[in-house]
Amino acid sequence: MTQDSTIKAQMRQLIQILAKHNHAYYVMDQPSIEDSEYDQLFHQLKALEEQYPEYIQADTPTNKVGGKALPKFASVTHAVPMLSLGNVFNQEDLFAFARRVEERLPNQKIQYDVELKFDGLAISLWYEQGILVRGVTRGDGETGEDITHNVRTIRNLPKVLSSVQGSVPALLEVRGEVLMPKAGFEKLNAENAAKGEKTFANPRNAAAGSLRQLDPAIAASRPLAFYAYGIAQCEPHHGQTTMSASLEWLTQFGFAVGECHFICDSIQEVQQRYEEINAKRQNLSVEIDGMVIKVDSLKQQKQLGFLSREPRWATAYKFPAVAALTTVENIDWQVGRTGTLTPVARLNPVAVGGVTVSNVTLHNIGEIHRLDVRIGDTVSVYRSGDVIPKVEKVWPEFRPDDAVEVHLPEQCPMCESPVVMPEGEALARCSGGLYCAAQRIEAIRHFVSRKAMDIEGLGERWVESLLHLDLLKNVADIYCLHEHREQLLTIEKMGEKSVQNLLDAIEHSKKTTLASFIYALGIRGVGETTARMLANTFQTFEALQNADIEALKKTPDVGEITAEWIIDFFQAEHNLEVVKRLLEVGIHWDAPIAPTRQPLNGESWVVTGTLSSMGRDDATQLLQALGARVSGSVSSKTKCVVAGEKAGSKLEKAEKLGVRVMNEAEFLKLMAEYGQM
Repeated sequence: MTQDSTIKAQMRQLIQILAKHNHAYYVMDQPSIEDSEYDQLFHQLKALEEQYPEYIQADTPTNKVGGKALPKFASVTHAVPMLSLGNVFNQEDLFAFARRVEERLPNQKIQYDVELKFDGLAISLWYEQGILVRGVTRGDGETGEDITHNVRTIRNLPKVLSSVQGSVPALLEVRGEVLMPKAGFEKLNAENAAKGEKTFANPRNAAAGSLRQLDPAIAASRPLAFYAYGIAQCEPHHGQTTMSASLEWLTQFGFAVGECHFICDSIQEVQQRYEEINAKRQNLSVEIDGMVIKVDSLKQQKQLGFLSREPRWATAYKFPAVAALTTVENIDWQVGRTGTLTPVARLNPVAVGGVTVSNVTLHNIGEIHRLDVRIGDTVSVYRSGDVIPKVEKVWPEFRPDDAVEVHLPEQCPMCESPVVMPEGEALARCSGGLYCAAQRIEAIRHFVSRKAMDIEGLGERWVESLLHLDLLKNVADIYCLHEHREQLLTIEKMGEKSVQNLLDAIEHSKKTTLASFIYALGIRGVGETTARMLANTFQTFEALQNADIEALKKTPDVGEITAEWIIDFFQAEHNLEVVKRLLEVGIHWDAPIAPTRQPLNGESWVVTGTLSSMGRDDATQLLQALGARVSGSVSSKTKCVVAGEKAGSKLEKAEKLGVRVMNEAEFLKLMAEYGQM
């Protein structure tokens, strides 16, 4: 044997020994040698490579792919999309999945491949002629990030394929998960804490963060491991007929698979295995968040096919939520874009299902009363589906004497407008919709919409820029924008013509209708139809503003709750301030015309399906002009349904209730008879 071949053989031997011990340490969590022994072997290989760089082999564990950070990740389109999995959360859901499979595979024997559902980062690996050439993240399923430089640093991942049992494919694409095993995660966090550096909340975050580093030296320093769960492409075909056999086939090339893997003859056995793994999941070497159930036969998988985003032949069976005890330190009230007040419990931070939870929503005041949760209480927090934290119960036996009861605030924490919650409603809201800073974007978006003040060009991008310049505190400020022309011209991509067009549209919007103005105010419960009814009933804005609840309830389409919302709106001082400013800047409408009885007055109509001659909004306006109420749902009180093409469930319900149905030609004829065409 020549010196050259001897050196190559020494390098190969060291690489294989190091790979074996990497597998024992990072995959099996069963170190077979001391760290010092591993380091000694590692440095022997490194010394040989420094002396004979021309013989460095592609799968060497010393290859850190340089230390220079890359400027960005390149995007790669997956040749075979990386689809997501559907989820089941209990035995009933699991059995329903099995029934769907059996219905599509009648009279066929079905076996299920049951694997661990890893809590890591899914990636795709490409091998050409046995050489690892590319590693890509799942991304959005269609396109991922090229992280090849980081993937090459994963110690248990084969970089060069070789097998004594068969030939290496010309092309092989392997799908799998990159994880940080528990032992490596704990060691990494301990080392970082000792150095005063950032620690990670869970192994999944640590693994994902490691792979998305631009500097491969960082990934190389992290204890990452790769576990294969499938083959996306193989040329020539691997010849295996089942999922389980294809995974076993991968192991001959050095790929690691999950430490627990079962073939089940029935869905009942799948449930049994699920319960077994759930009971011992804490003893596994890696974090998992459930199990993956697959039809084992590759032929049957092909028969079952795919839905738009997931395979019909597989599903993820999630474990029950993990609970933990902690204390409620405070309860704050947040105001949403539509004015809804949501209580949020500030917790003493606690780890739940591998994630640190410090805040959790309590949804509404009714939920607070149901739980009887108080500031200072001990509570059980769990993560529903291992995703959304939730307070499960309160432990009154641990309640301190100074625990504070929680009450709905009387004033909005953002704008100090009155907080209202009509009887029978679950959600409390700020009544200062025109003024409240939390509702500002939603109020402006609604105010400028086509059916309201119809200010063309004032889109959300404009609004955000104007808010950034502090030019819009409420909707009335829209009509003062002409005073800030020079500032408007500083907005990116907003030139002289764009600014002038916007100012012209604002000026043009001052001439409107009473119904449009009422609708633009965004009063809860007052949609386009109700605004029209209010305008017809009260004729002037002053009359509407001063109406009592009984007068409001006499208006068609206005019930008890909507009447209360209208009263609440006009009792909010801040709303009145904004309305006064709007009228002072010159918003106006024509004087009212004495109402006459219209031919469809008070009738309830529904427009559904696609009309070829007009849009449904146009048909709605024609009907409203004749006094009809246009509803979005069919009931026994519906006078008529106008049905276009593909009318669907509303047409079916009308026919079932015996409600008159009119096609488009009949509708156009009727409108022509009333002079509406």
